[in-house]
Amino acid sequence: MKKNLRNILVLAMGLMTTVSFAQDWNVDSRTRIDMSGDNSLNTADQRATMGATWGGSDWGIHVSSDVNYTIGGGEDVSMSIYEAHASTDLFGMASMTIGRQALSYGSGALMSTNDWGANRTTWDGMSFGLGLSDMADITVGYHSSNTGLTAETPNEGNMHVNIAGEFSGWNVNVLYMTDEGTDDAATGIDISGGLMGASLNASMNTDFEGDEMRVLGLSYSVNDDMSVNISQTAYGDASSEGAGFNMAGTNMDGSWATTGGMGYLSANDEDLSYGLSYNMGSISLGATMHKITNTTDEAYERDVTEINLGYSLGDNAALGVRYATDGDDKYTWVTLTVAP
Repeated sequence: MKKNLRNILVLAMGLMTTVSFAQDWNVDSRTRIDMSGDNSLNTADQRATMGATWGGSDWGIHVSSDVNYTIGGGEDVSMSIYEAHASTDLFGMASMTIGRQALSYGSGALMSTNDWGANRTTWDGMSFGLGLSDMADITVGYHSSNTGLTAETPNEGNMHVNIAGEFSGWNVNVLYMTDEGTDDAATGIDISGGLMGASLNASMNTDFEGDEMRVLGLSYSVNDDMSVNISQTAYGDASSEGAGFNMAGTNMDGSWATTGGMGYLSANDEDLSYGLSYNMGSISLGATMHKITNTTDEAYERDVTEINLGYSLGDNAALGVRYATDGDDKYTWVTLTVAP
């Protein structure tokens, strides 16, 4: 433990020295407390991230590192590089980014970073931003995933194309991914916009095995401070190749303890959620109720409640607290974010 802690401190001091010369830097601290089941000690997993960015008019370099440890768990401290990539302009027609990147597109159902996890998902490779249209941002890339690397499980790589733009007041994002070594592909289409004073969003996704997940949501502002929302998430039948919709390493690949959310549900599950949010300037409040049922099992029912509290500590820092109950399981998350 002492040797590991010494190494962590040396690396942290080196990064802090580097940050002092950077043009931009940020710190993100997240604490995850598991209060469910037999966890009478209420041990908490802590992750702190420090990042720095340098750049000019046509180039940029970004480096960030995660430090993980368990409060009250007696486990060793671990440190890892989260992101390390360089970007440059290509003759004013495109941009190129090479290195370890945290990638997230659209709703994040197909490709995202598992942002609440201790070991987040990153990708080694390159991506090109193509300036081919004034209406849409087009990204083409090839990356090899750093999720779950073992001797038996090699890197998961893919090529992807993402198109995002605004069309007649509606925001549209289309993601297409191929699975390395197979002929399978995953697709996601996300649409959002305003209609008659309400905000609408829809997300339609198909994973590599052909399993489907659909989300429909509506949000309405009662006044300048309060809004209400309702959404339905529906999962299709399990395909012959898969057990239900799932994409490795995303924000939804897991459960409350690993991703800070319910994660992907089972085949034929439907989640009807409704919530309320209220903004009081520097303080924000929110609550969401979930009722989960299954179209093939009338007896199945699951109730989930989420409560959020946010507090602005000024222009440079914010504090967030989140609490969730899922049956007998209870979880709390505390987030502190600092930026210059």
